[in-house]
Amino acid sequence: MIQHSTRERLVAMPMAALAGFVDAVAFLHLGGYFVSFMTGNTTRLGASIAEANGRMWLPALLIVLFVSGVVAGTLVRQAAVSRGQGWVMALVTAMLALAGLASIAGFPWLAMGALAVAMGAENAVFERHGEVSIGVTYMTGTLVKMGQRIASALRGGSRTAWAWYGLLWLGLALGAVMGAGAFLALGLGAIWIAVAISVTITVFFFLLDPANETA
Repeated sequence: MIQHSTRERLVAMPMAALAGFVDAVAFLHLGGYFVSFMTGNTTRLGASIAEANGRMWLPALLIVLFVSGVVAGTLVRQAAVSRGQGWVMALVTAMLALAGLASIAGFPWLAMGALAVAMGAENAVFERHGEVSIGVTYMTGTLVKMGQRIASALRGGSRTAWAWYGLLWLGLALGAVMGAGAFLALGLGAIWIAVAISVTITVFFFLLDPANETA
């Protein structure tokens, strides 16, 4: 993360907040399943298989849809001649809007599927050499890196590098709080708040100088 430009690091925080917001909405609607945290879904899948739970298909389907979103986002990123990050976020925004429309039309399961695809695609925004360089929808790796940077600071290394990882985690945590609150107040109508956030991020990337994009 610290190898990215300051502008990219700063925009990664609202992107993490968007992921936390969407995941909290889906978590409350689905009763404990995720659209961005696939480690949690994998644990739920394993437990459901062991218990012979009839809902084992749900975490499995969410995992497949999330991976499909990663594939779609990566293909868009690689196909774009310029402003690839913006086009990936345009895909994320479109899927979030589809989720909002599906919820209005009375198809909540389609909405949840579209959210999972959107969250998978969001991870394709930051890439280096074909690999995700900033994971904005999952924080385990981020917290590990923060711990490593703290250890480095204690041994005389940079005293501030760890803070970027902490801020990224904080972004997701605050987004989850806001998403949960919005869901309790608006139900699935909260998805439209996520759409608005995503539109703002998308516009930022289209305005960002393409020369500053991460290859």
